[in-house]
Amino acid sequence: MRYRFIDHTADVAFEVFGNSLEELIENATYAFYEAFVYTEKLDENRVLNVNVEADSPDYLLYNWLSKLLIAFDTEFFGGKTVEFVKVEEGEILKATGKIRGGTLRPEIVKVEPKAITLHNFVVEKKNGGWYAYVVVDI
Repeated sequence: MRYRFIDHTADVAFEVFGNSLEELIENATYAFYEAFVYTEKLDENRVLNVNVEADSPDYLLYNWLSKLLIAFDTEFFGGKTVEFVKVEEGEILKATGKIRGGTLRPEIVKVEPKAITLHNFVVEKKNGGWYAYVVVDI
């Protein structure tokens, strides 16, 4: 299982799993778009390049998802396929990636995300892999 949605009173919440930090970020990307877009109705005629930095894995994922949200709001970009995610480790973690997708239209948006929240936000190594819990304000 790559991710699963969790019932939440007023927001969208999901758990994400991955064998590596790269896979965790990739799976979180798919969860984000599935939560808010009918992805099967998206074209794949646009590309979003994502580059983020952070000093910890949790803020790396938070910054990544925030970039997706900004592109959703300002560029009307909806992602369908993650081409790659690469994480470089050092004093500062760097994640780069490429997402294929299309332009959002009202009829394919399920609900609009407002913010990635830090409330109960978790990224940790667990059971030999990576785990994240994410809540998105709607």
